[in-house]
Amino acid sequence: MPNELSVLHGQRCEQSESRSLMRLHQGDCITLRSDAGLFQVIGIDDDHDRCWVRQWPLKPQGSPVFEVALDQISATAASD
Repeated sequence: MPNELSVLHGQRCEQSESRSLMRLHQGDCITLRSDAGLFQVIGIDDDHDRCWVRQWPLKPQGSPVFEVALDQISATAASD
């Protein structure tokens, strides 16, 4: 079952100007309810309503990947 969430228009992290409601895909940039930062989706587990994300943009030493529940992804578009 696909999950519809607010992600950046164009889906990929390099495009950050507008958002629209669309399905979540690997590579999408999202925001979390618990953090004001931007995160990139690494993997999605629809069966368990989880996904794996990392902070975006990547840090020079790398950004750790962590698991979050899909309901922790913010459905509110950030202001431009």
